[in-house]
Amino acid sequence: MEEVEVPCYLVCPISLDIMRDPVTIPSGITYDRDSIERWLLTAGTCPLTKQAVPAGCDPTPNHTLRRLIQSWCALHGVERVPTPKPPTDRARVAALVSRIAAASRSLVTAAPQGELLGALRELRDVAAESERNRMLVAAVPGAMDAVAAVFAAASAAKPSPSSESATSVADAALEIMSEQCLARVANTEHQLLVDALVSALQRPNPASRARAALLLHNVTAAMPSSRLASLPEQVFGEVVQLIRDKVSKPATKAALHVLAGTTAWGRNRVKAVDAGAVAALVDTLCDGPERRACELALGALDRLCGCAEGRAALVAHGAGVAAVGTKAFRVSEVATDKAVRVLRSVARHAATAAVVQEMAHTGVVGTLCVVAQSDQYGDRTRERARETLRLHGRAWRSSPCLHRHLQAIYPCC
Repeated sequence: MEEVEVPCYLVCPISLDIMRDPVTIPSGITYDRDSIERWLLTAGTCPLTKQAVPAGCDPTPNHTLRRLIQSWCALHGVERVPTPKPPTDRARVAALVSRIAAASRSLVTAAPQGELLGALRELRDVAAESERNRMLVAAVPGAMDAVAAVFAAASAAKPSPSSESATSVADAALEIMSEQCLARVANTEHQLLVDALVSALQRPNPASRARAALLLHNVTAAMPSSRLASLPEQVFGEVVQLIRDKVSKPATKAALHVLAGTTAWGRNRVKAVDAGAVAALVDTLCDGPERRACELALGALDRLCGCAEGRAALVAHGAGVAAVGTKAFRVSEVATDKAVRVLRSVARHAATAAVVQEMAHTGVVGTLCVVAQSDQYGDRTRERARETLRLHGRAWRSSPCLHRHLQAIYPCC
């Protein structure tokens, strides 16, 4: 087909494509609606003139230009741009938020929650229509705060004849909340949100559990350290169960992020170990996870091996030491560093005669020798490997399990 040159006045200055829904902003410049509304959600000026655009401005449809675009497409045999649907505006979203706030009293009075559920589902459908609508919902003042408050209240509702409706309300609210906005709300309502997300993780619905895991990751990342250091035991129990159930890869990664990020404090480490985190992490390593999941699992194990309970759980697991040793090689530099740190903790604080022999028999010592001699790893990683080897040098140097060429380089380590 012969190429057709598109007139510049039919092209959006932002996307450089033919405009599908041309609109004009107060600066007098016309853009494609989707492009300019995305722009105005993050910048308050006209892209071309740099003139300030009032907050909450609704661009004016340019019907004349749209008809001209349709005529040009028909004249040149170009597929016509379909007539766009009327866009959702801020006023509609604000009205839905007001309905949600007014109807949320039914959660306190145990009244029927049909109105609240209907408003939430309508807002959910609006946000799901497009990325533009999702950003619009997040940008309306008070929207995420109202939805988060409803989610927390519905999740905390006591069992009653209306508890099933409360669960539906919580699920609908969960689908609306964005990770970034929820993280912002978490600065003030962190405990309520954590409790609500734990309740969501306990539900049988895999989609709700996966969504709750992603949100829990963002909430814990935004929580102040003083609160993060004393998370309830239920958090670790549900996170570990989520890893075991393998609901989805994103959910597993989110759960690993939570474990790695919340176990910097001793009390949380013990809670996680008591919940069975070490066994779940070792089983994850044995399943051959992708690179990032492997790094997160080793990072969490590194944190948990910072306490005696974690080290004891690792050496008690039949495949614990061997699984870590296997991932210390040919995964990534980050994985190698984390694995060497775990092995050093075991060799320094939990190395019984049986453990020392196991490290040689399963090839862990050989792997440490290779890491200590390789230039592809960082200086700190190599020094940790050497330090680990020196801890039990006499036992390992003469071990029949160590290959001859490794015995030859061992004294250099």
